[in-house]
Amino acid sequence: MIGRPLNGHTSCVLSIAYSPNGQHIISGSRDRTIRIWDAETGVAIGRPLKEHAGNVWSVAYSPDGQHIISGSSDRTIQIWDAETGALVGMPLQGHADKVKAVIYSPNGQHIISASNDRTIRIWDATTGAEISKPLMAHTDFVTSITCSPDRRHIVSGSWDTTIHVWELLPHPPIQPSLSYNQIHAEFYAQPDANGWVRDSKNDLLYCVPTDCCTGLHSPALLTIPSTSHTRSVALDFEDFVFGTSWAKIFNSANA
Repeated sequence: MIGRPLNGHTSCVLSIAYSPNGQHIISGSRDRTIRIWDAETGVAIGRPLKEHAGNVWSVAYSPDGQHIISGSSDRTIQIWDAETGALVGMPLQGHADKVKAVIYSPNGQHIISASNDRTIRIWDATTGAEISKPLMAHTDFVTSITCSPDRRHIVSGSWDTTIHVWELLPHPPIQPSLSYNQIHAEFYAQPDANGWVRDSKNDLLYCVPTDCCTGLHSPALLTIPSTSHTRSVALDFEDFVFGTSWAKIFNSANA
């Protein structure tokens, strides 16, 4: 045991988490509050965060430590400013039963929640909008979730005695009508064995380094091997020049 117990909640403590920098501990309780503690001294910081109308089953920090999220029996997910304790935006609503687990994706772009309604939901961490249909396969309460470090998979555990592995963001085939670039949909072609992406006339468009060719996903998002120091890159084709025009730009830049 290190130090004394952290006392302050008036009912069962249901969830705890460290801040990314290790300086704070957060806790969620059946008393419907979230508390923030100094990890070194054990002293409560500020007032309890009160907004939920039910038990706080799960709490988590964002990877950058700027936000706290909480899931509750009131079927909502709240986002809080970790520094001020103020609510950020509106509660995330969609679950039809208690929210038992909430986490951030490793890059902080998504919030993932699990519920007694037997579903997992994925939310945009900035807008609060759901970004996919609920993930449904479990036949009982979903009480635990985690995300793989490479951001590719979600793992969920349920009262149905099973564990399921899911794609965090499935990549459906891109239809030309849904392409970000309606004129040059062929920019999203797969690279060949040498890394070259070609247009519909088989002309060279651009080259992807061969060690990065593990997949070219929707839309033009390169999946970089986990051994690479680069996680992922997005290709912006707004001012893209192809065909013979690239030579003019090259010559102009080196004139």
